[in-house]
Amino acid sequence: MFRNINELVAEERALRDRSTDHLGLGAEDRERLRSVEVQLDQCWDLLRQRRAKSEYGENPDDAAVRPASEVEGYQG
Repeated sequence: MFRNINELVAEERALRDRSTDHLGLGAEDRERLRSVEVQLDQCWDLLRQRRAKSEYGENPDDAAVRPASEVEGYQG
């Protein structure tokens, strides 16, 4: 999981750098950036679920990736 997160973070940074260097992204890159952001949110959510289950004596393997609509709807 951590390798996947690191790869997504690197891709997000590259897209953001490209955006800054070239004064914006094309439609395809903007769509990819949004997809990467959602995937990262889902990964972090899954990691938090696993840690919470472990902390409260539950099986962390019971954690599951939540739909993007749910993860993206969180209020901070």
